[in-house]
Amino acid sequence: MAKDTQAEKTPHHQLGIIADLERTQLKRLEVVSIIEATTLVLLVFIAVPLRHLWGWPYGSKLLGPIHGIAFLAYIWTAIQTVAGGGWHQREVVRLLLVAFVPFGGYANIRWLRERARTIAEIKQA
Repeated sequence: MAKDTQAEKTPHHQLGIIADLERTQLKRLEVVSIIEATTLVLLVFIAVPLRHLWGWPYGSKLLGPIHGIAFLAYIWTAIQTVAGGGWHQREVVRLLLVAFVPFGGYANIRWLRERARTIAEIKQA
């Protein structure tokens, strides 16, 4: 019980831990976003044209499942990230929509880093 009393006296400490966890999750989402975006770009701009223009199906047979796994990992990580709360509906929709747009994951990086920077500033305040 002493720990509960101490935790109630130091809410800033708890906020710091939560902020660190959220920043870690945002970094994880950033990495998965880059991987997902890269596999999508390779699939759409290299593998699919090779298949349809030059009759070489092996690129899309290889990259298709790799991108599928990367896409599922991105969606799962995005859901984990927003499950912590504090996200507006339009932010959640944006996180999910960028997975469908080539280069969308790269555009997402700046936004995720800005959110992490904001969390760091709130923690320090």
